[in-house]
Amino acid sequence: MIMKRFLLTSTLLCAFFISNAENISSPGGTVTLHFDTPNGVPTYEVSYKQQAVIKPSSLGLELTGNNNLLDGFEILKTTTSTFDETWQPVWGEVKDIRNHYNEMLVEMKQASTDRYMNIRFRVYDEGVGLRYEFPRQKNLNYFIIKEERTQFAMTGDHTAWWIPGDYDTQEYDYTECKLSEIRGLMQSAITSNASQTQFSPTGVQTALQLKTADGLYINLHEAALIDYSCMHLDLDDKNFIFTSWLTPDAQGNKGYMQTPCHTPWRTIMVSDDARQILASKLILNLNEPCKLEDTSWIKPVKYVGVWWEMITGKSSWSYTGELPSIKLDETDYSKVKPHGNHAANTANVKRYIDFAAEHGFDQVLVEGWNVGWEDWFGNSKDYVFDFVTPYPDFDIAELNRYAQSKGVRLMMHHETSSSVRNYERHMEEAYQLMNKYGYNSVKSGYVGNIIPRGEHHYGQWMVNHYLHAVKQAAKHKIMVNAHEAVRPTGLCRTYPNLIGNESARGTEYESFGGSKPFHTTLLPFTRLQGGPMDYTPGIFEMDINKLNPNNNSHVNSTLARQLALYVTMYSPLQMAADVPEHYERFMDAFQFIKDVAVDWDDSKYLEAEPGRYIVAARKAKGTNNWFIGCTSGEDGYASNLKLDFLDAGKKYVATVYEDGKNAHYKTNPQAYNIRKGIVTAKTVLKMKAAPGGGYAISIIEATDKEALKGLKKL
Repeated sequence: MIMKRFLLTSTLLCAFFISNAENISSPGGTVTLHFDTPNGVPTYEVSYKQQAVIKPSSLGLELTGNNNLLDGFEILKTTTSTFDETWQPVWGEVKDIRNHYNEMLVEMKQASTDRYMNIRFRVYDEGVGLRYEFPRQKNLNYFIIKEERTQFAMTGDHTAWWIPGDYDTQEYDYTECKLSEIRGLMQSAITSNASQTQFSPTGVQTALQLKTADGLYINLHEAALIDYSCMHLDLDDKNFIFTSWLTPDAQGNKGYMQTPCHTPWRTIMVSDDARQILASKLILNLNEPCKLEDTSWIKPVKYVGVWWEMITGKSSWSYTGELPSIKLDETDYSKVKPHGNHAANTANVKRYIDFAAEHGFDQVLVEGWNVGWEDWFGNSKDYVFDFVTPYPDFDIAELNRYAQSKGVRLMMHHETSSSVRNYERHMEEAYQLMNKYGYNSVKSGYVGNIIPRGEHHYGQWMVNHYLHAVKQAAKHKIMVNAHEAVRPTGLCRTYPNLIGNESARGTEYESFGGSKPFHTTLLPFTRLQGGPMDYTPGIFEMDINKLNPNNNSHVNSTLARQLALYVTMYSPLQMAADVPEHYERFMDAFQFIKDVAVDWDDSKYLEAEPGRYIVAARKAKGTNNWFIGCTSGEDGYASNLKLDFLDAGKKYVATVYEDGKNAHYKTNPQAYNIRKGIVTAKTVLKMKAAPGGGYAISIIEATDKEALKGLKKL
């Protein structure tokens, strides 16, 4: 629903065939964009508070067949406008989002070909969005993109937090270095994955977080990625110029277009305060409003699941070890011997359902419930799963009945093994099965190389598939959490049943050798810019060999930081990812996971520095209760935490979950303290996060004197 909307438009007509430079500033005047066509080349530059951010950078596209939309352009008309609205997301970090920008539409003609291309700029106080638009025209109807040539010319050798450019995965640890050092560090930054395809020794992925020597924070990304290939950035490390690099298809082409059409938005966020990068809603605002008429069935979810025990190697997704390979229509599982390590069995799932019901969780994810896991990966297998047939030891009807009798739902799991053609063949039947048993959410997966063979996870064909799955799910009132899919670009505004994605290096990698301690201080600056992540936090036992003696991985985090991630890693989909028996050892700390909300009326980023620390405070939806989280990197972090965002004159009960005195993510990760007391808007808390640590605080409004009984001021 739009609360207010305001639009002003003016048109500047320019002489035919004559170029004309144009300037447009943001509503508050902090960001200015300059556009010109020197020598017929569309060129823009961006400044922030009169300080250069993007030096003159060219725009355009190279087409197949020795055609291009790169030069020879003249401005025909420039239209400027102002737009201001406030809208309410179905779920989100805040209740209201303001979308306020000044816009400039530049209409151009390439005289030598009689073709027309427009560029639309939207300028916000925190950055810029730009996209190419192609009106209907006789000389440009169907066309194939060989490469997009959007430039982002940096003003110097900035510090960057980056992962390798790759057509198939984002599951990398971040590297921090100067732009000039990326080439030398690329090989060490590339770690193995089930499917990966790099393209350049200086190619990186978006969202890319940068910091200048003068203290400007710059973020490069894209918004509203629809029917187009995902954009990476290729760096000219001598001149510090990034150029867009699209994901190709099986034939090497980057995009198939038909006019009228437009590209996704290319986004540039900039601020002299890192907190404003985290708080920006620019990506969401550049997406279209919600297209679903009824959203009442879309609800944030807090869940547990039969998952971590398989990720660590304690248990298995498969049912039997007797078969070297299987054919779904021929294999009779009733005649094979179970290996006894299958986690998704009826008795074990009921144990998780009981735990969820006892502690107030909404759903229970179960992976490995369906036939085919003995032969699911690495063979480029087309008919790999049918998404409807359970193993003999998984009673789908009884388990859904049992869960619903306890006020809990089961969460569906659809691993496609990247046989996307097979998934689309079975999708309707799979969604109907979910409707039959009362499932309302699905975690889908795309592990391995894509079928159709030769396509990439981030190409136009797959981008269209991911959105197709979300649209089809919406028809069945199903929420989607897609893993290994293309990184989000704000489409959750348009299709809010896209409740989460993985699309980055999640907690599972802590069981695959570990992630760098600063990882969770970077994801909100990078991956989360486009939408929430199903990061799966909440691991309490850091030594994986306690679950699986053959796995010596270590979770590079303190227990207190695992609590904090429910606040710093915003998502309406939050998992308590560890096994129930580990939580039962630390029920006092587990209380925070039970209490923390997953939907919010307000969010404030109190302190932030990429790669170092993030401190976030969020107000739970429909309440006056706040939750605070801090995640820190290798050096830890100390802060004087002001609670001046609380209502003046009111008293609150705060429960602080913090690292113990000698806590350390490597040597003493389970050391924590819990203290409780009274706080007000005048309270200042001295807090300290250990190396790789953090803290979490619940702040509950005291509505009567009984709640304050026996407590002192913190």
